Amino acid sequence: MGKARSPSPRETARPILSGVPDHGAILNEKALAERFNEVVLPHLGDALALARWLTGNATDAEDVVQDACIKAHAGMPGYAGGNARAWLLTIVRNTSYSWMARHRPRGMMAVGDLGDLDDIAAAHGTSLPDEDGPEASLIARADTAAVEAAIAALPHPFRETLVLRDINGLSYREIAAMLDVPMGTVMSRLARARGLLASELGRAP
Repeated sequence: MGKARSPSPRETARPILSGVPDHGAILNEKALAERFNEVVLPHLGDALALARWLTGNATDAEDVVQDACIKAHAGMPGYAGGNARAWLLTIVRNTSYSWMARHRPRGMMAVGDLGDLDDIAAAHGTSLPDEDGPEASLIARADTAAVEAAIAALPHPFRETLVLRDINGLSYREIAAMLDVPMGTVMSRLARARGLLASELGRAP
């Protein structure tokens, strides 16, 4: 008979007992939680604001943000850094539309054809938005409730672009990436949105 084989180091290693936590996994979960707290929590206010504007309802916005946070947590290992707020708001935007598609009648989701709205903006000769123009001045002087009502009445793509830029403070490039449209389209929609908003506020008593 041949000489008995000595057990390998792998075979003699102490097995992980069933029910005993894997400390490596615990550390990974802890690091993941810390990263979530750093990346997501500072921007929850912006997330709620965007969800409220998109859904038109504070209660629905809370549900959307809760779902978005779950998705953000699941996607945290793939987060490559960069603008954390833009990353989170992209998740919130997509979650808002998914949530409304599930919970609201189809007729309430109609927002018009985006191409048509871009054509309308072009037909009105809109150019680069003027941050300090007369529209911005009028909007700044208007009553908060009147501004909110006027924003809510905007066609959806214009409202979304205005909120992302003027309320959430995203750059044109970040908005273009989020909406998957050219940066010129973002500028056109924003200029048109501000013009419509100023026109509506100018008619307000």
